[in-house]
Amino acid sequence: MDAVTPLAAPDSPFGLPLWLGIAVMFGIVVARAQATYWLGRAAGTGIARSRWGDRLGRDRLARAEHVVARYGPVAVTLSFLTIGVQTAVNAVAGATRMPFGRYLAAMLVGSALWAVIWTVGGLSVLWGAATVASAAPLAAATVVLAAVVIVALIVGYRRRRATRLVPDQETR
Repeated sequence: MDAVTPLAAPDSPFGLPLWLGIAVMFGIVVARAQATYWLGRAAGTGIARSRWGDRLGRDRLARAEHVVARYGPVAVTLSFLTIGVQTAVNAVAGATRMPFGRYLAAMLVGSALWAVIWTVGGLSVLWGAATVASAAPLAAATVVLAAVVIVALIVGYRRRRATRLVPDQETR
C-alpha cells in the first residue's frame, strides 16, 4: 500500500502543514499592508498641510478622499491579486484617509487571498525555478537573458511609438 494518504493536506513550501504556511504568509502580508497604510496616512497628513497640498488644491484632495472612501475597499482587496500594485494602493488608502474600518475589512480579505495564492502556487513556482536553475544554470541564465531582451525590446518599441505620437514642440 502507498504511504500517501489521499486526504492528507500537502505541506507548504516552508515544510510546514499547508494551513500553518498560509497563516504565516497571512501574518506577513497583514503586517506589511498595515505598515504601508499607516505610513501613507502619516505622509498624507503632511502633504495636506504642506505647500504641495496648496498646489494640488484642497478641493482635489477632498474629492480624492471621497472617491477612495467610497470605492477604495474594492481596490484594496483586488490589489492583493496583482504584482506591484498593492503597496501603492495601501499607501494611497492611508494618504487619503480611507476610513480604517473599511480599509481593514478589505485588507483582511485581500491578505487572505494573497496568502493562499502565494503559499499554494507562487512560492512553489519560485522554488521550482530555483531548483531548475541549480540543476541547469546555463539554461536558466538563457531564459533570464531572453526575458530581459524581450522586455527591453517592448520598452524600446513603446518609447519610439510614444515619441512619434507626441507632436514636436517647435512646430506649434
